[in-house]
Amino acid sequence: MGQPVAVTVKQSAEPGRVRFELNRSLTGQGHESYESKPEREETFGAVLASRLFATGKVRAVHVFSSVVTVDMVPGTNASDLTQIITDLYQYWKPGMVPAVPTA
Repeated sequence: MGQPVAVTVKQSAEPGRVRFELNRSLTGQGHESYESKPEREETFGAVLASRLFATGKVRAVHVFSSVVTVDMVPGTNASDLTQIITDLYQYWKPGMVPAVPTA
């Protein structure tokens, strides 16, 4: 369920920073910045930041509308972060077994 998010990766002029441009807005016109995993995941930006921090590759995340800027931990790369963003709205994934309600 849910459509994948289309992501274009852009390298920043600043080393260790990667910009992801999405085909949908996550925050409207608001800015969300995270320097660690958010305590509460009340917005799509917070959910995404939490998932990105869980990789151990991310120092900071900034979300503005359809642009996600990530500061990477030195010595890491952003190779698997694109898939995390793509799957943001995916609930049902191939291979998942549906729960069968019991009476």
